[in-house]
Amino acid sequence: MHETTETGYPSRARFLEWLFGKTVTTWLLSTSIGGFLAAVLYPVGKYLVPPEVIESAVSSVTLPFPTSDVASNTGRIFKFGNQPGILVRTPNGDLKAFSARCTHLDCIVQYREDLGEIWCACHNGHFDLTGRNVSGPPPEPLPAYDVRIRGTQIVVTKRA
Repeated sequence: MHETTETGYPSRARFLEWLFGKTVTTWLLSTSIGGFLAAVLYPVGKYLVPPEVIESAVSSVTLPFPTSDVASNTGRIFKFGNQPGILVRTPNGDLKAFSARCTHLDCIVQYREDLGEIWCACHNGHFDLTGRNVSGPPPEPLPAYDVRIRGTQIVVTKRA
């Protein structure tokens, strides 16, 4: 009548077919397998696909240090909303600001006084003082910001 296992009892699948019928049993097994796969694959997918980063709506920032704190041929990292920026005082005294995120893999760049360049230490990417990529793997120049002096304060603004 029913298939039996070595123990003499009917198999689970046969028992479910006897209890609910073949259609209901097939539906129960397929939905439970589907539910299990969804329960496993959803968190894995959420882990592998990073969430969308919402960019800050900040278009201008006043730096927390005065112009006198930035010596010639130096650079300083600052926060531009939720992103890092870099302010560089060139050897001739000009102030320039850029995004501090390397265009290769979003590493934080720094200013190298000995080279007079902006440098990404992660993959040895080099940018000149206009933000243009001059060597290494970065595919694009650094986004540049406008710098204005208001009294002793430095105001950095995104370019349109």
